Amino acid sequence: MTIQILYNDDSYLDPIVNSITWSGDISQTHRKLEVSLSNTTNGTEQAVPIELGSELKLIADGMELFHGIIFQHQIDAQGKMSITAYDENIYLTKNTDTKKFINMTASAIIRELCSSFEIPIGDIADTKYVIPKLILRDKTLRDMMITALTETQKQTGERFLLSAKQGFLHLIKRGEKRTDWIIDSSTNLFGASYSQSIEDMHTQIRVIGGDEDKNPIGALVTSPSLGHKYGVMQHLEHANSDMNMSQIVQMAERLAQDLGKIKDEARVESIGNVEVTAGSAIYVRDPMTRIVGAFYVITDSHVFEKGSHRMSLTLSGDEGLPQIDYEQPNEPDQEHG
Repeated sequence: MTIQILYNDDSYLDPIVNSITWSGDISQTHRKLEVSLSNTTNGTEQAVPIELGSELKLIADGMELFHGIIFQHQIDAQGKMSITAYDENIYLTKNTDTKKFINMTASAIIRELCSSFEIPIGDIADTKYVIPKLILRDKTLRDMMITALTETQKQTGERFLLSAKQGFLHLIKRGEKRTDWIIDSSTNLFGASYSQSIEDMHTQIRVIGGDEDKNPIGALVTSPSLGHKYGVMQHLEHANSDMNMSQIVQMAERLAQDLGKIKDEARVESIGNVEVTAGSAIYVRDPMTRIVGAFYVITDSHVFEKGSHRMSLTLSGDEGLPQIDYEQPNEPDQEHG
């Protein structure tokens, strides 16, 4: 595989690059590129002047893997330099505002926020569920979008992933767990570890809505088999005051499905594959740790160095997409969309 680093669309840095680390985390909306290089040919001056705000691309066999902006660089007296760049979704964390959205889907909210802050958009999946009201004060664009997607997931069970590609923001609907790559201890696995936990499990869900002071409405969903085995562990959720009883019951049932699970996490190191990134799914087989089955990639780190490509992955049986719970502010409010 031929790996190239293109600076500002006019300078290939490959001859002076020592190592490249390309990484992502499903809890973030942006990916990161770190490049280590010897930025000098004569020992007295920089071979390529690097400027903050300039573009940096990672290309593998002619295919663009990363397109981002340089946010940091550092160089010493010997010319050893490090560059850190993020894809364009980093701007979702660099802008804060206050907004009010009435009867809008998460898709529509994302489109409106991107339009307001001149963020180019690509494919935006239709989230369909109309959120009655969201009042978001002093939130980053990223947190606003994740809050809207969290409310959608609570109501419909459907999950969506924000990503960036070739300078555009995309919203992708997550489908069934699909195996994209196989990692096996007999072929391409270097190391692995596996853990399980019920720390975050809940065996009972209570959702309260309506006017909680004068006329509250609510629903209680229990999981008898889980409660018998692990004990009663109740999660309390405050629903949007505009939701009706049917929506509250639906939310409680969805939360019971999402929170009534054992959390498992695996860490593996293997031969690299550029198609395996946070949000994708792989199949792992390792007899010692008893990691056998399909897992979602939660974090990934790809290292390209001296002609080799290794990747370190954090995996989970349940796709841990980021969530931000919404608490409706007290009225009256002054915000507008």
